[in-house]
Amino acid sequence: MTNIGLFSTLVTAMAVLAIGLGVVGPGVGMGIAIAKALEAIARQPELEKSITRWLLIGLAMIESLAIYVLVIVLIVLFRSPMLEYLTK
Repeated sequence: MTNIGLFSTLVTAMAVLAIGLGVVGPGVGMGIAIAKALEAIARQPELEKSITRWLLIGLAMIESLAIYVLVIVLIVLFRSPMLEYLTK
């Protein structure tokens, strides 16, 4: 296997690993946040609108972490400076 082929294979494998591990944290965080919000609504139903609003803001922030992981993985896959070095 050539250097470029090996490099492409390793980059693809690492990208799959990075995206897999990068979404586990936000996924667990979102699950915990939703569970706590449901507990809070069960305790104080009159604050449902306020709790829901803060929950959605928090979920958007948590989801942004997964989006950042996706952007970084796409950069590594398609604009890797090492690939340009190997093709010289």
